[in-house]
Amino acid sequence: MAKMTLNDLVSQLQAIYGDQLVTVALYGSTARGEHVEKYSDLNALVIVERITMESLRKEAPVAQSWREAGNPPPLTMTRAEWMGSSDIFPIEYADILAHHQVIAGALPIEGIEVDKADLRLQLEHEAMSKLLRLRHAILLVGKDRKEQRGLLETSVSTFLVLMRATIRLMNVTPPADSEGVCFLFQERSGIDTGAILRVLKHTRQRDRIADAELEALLEKFLATSQGLVAYLDRYSH
Repeated sequence: MAKMTLNDLVSQLQAIYGDQLVTVALYGSTARGEHVEKYSDLNALVIVERITMESLRKEAPVAQSWREAGNPPPLTMTRAEWMGSSDIFPIEYADILAHHQVIAGALPIEGIEVDKADLRLQLEHEAMSKLLRLRHAILLVGKDRKEQRGLLETSVSTFLVLMRATIRLMNVTPPADSEGVCFLFQERSGIDTGAILRVLKHTRQRDRIADAELEALLEKFLATSQGLVAYLDRYSH
């Protein structure tokens, strides 16, 4: 069975929502021009005028097919929800506003702003949550090399999101490319990002991580996470 394409997604959403469909847009790595086969998925933002139980029932098989194609389910919101949620999801909004690709309709952005106080609050919460999840995952994977490698592969994108948001907190526009984010973040914060860069090379299929590297990389990942939490805790600008 053929995998659902982006065009399939749009046409099926149009069939479900009709003139209630406001926007279908991509965000994340693909919108930044960093799509990597096998490791990148297509993050779709869907904005509609109204969501009902019936529309969700109709969208459910579409979302399932999109997920079976290797992508997360579409992030479906009403226009009112989209316009009123930048204060509770400032990290995500800042990323979407900076880099998005409209596939259908138009993305309503007039009047949407990301407040630095909201950004810092979410950042501290997400960074501490990530640290706790990372420690828990390290305990679970133990010495299993395959699991250790998988943990690094799945953790790197979250770290990059947090680093981009931290750079924005510094009133600096982060680079679109992830390596540039690592270099700028390290320069501004003093936190070593060598482990992130190493995993990026691996996920971009340029230099596979050897088993002998895994323990040290996980240790450096943990140190980076702890450093970020401490940095945000004392941040005062």
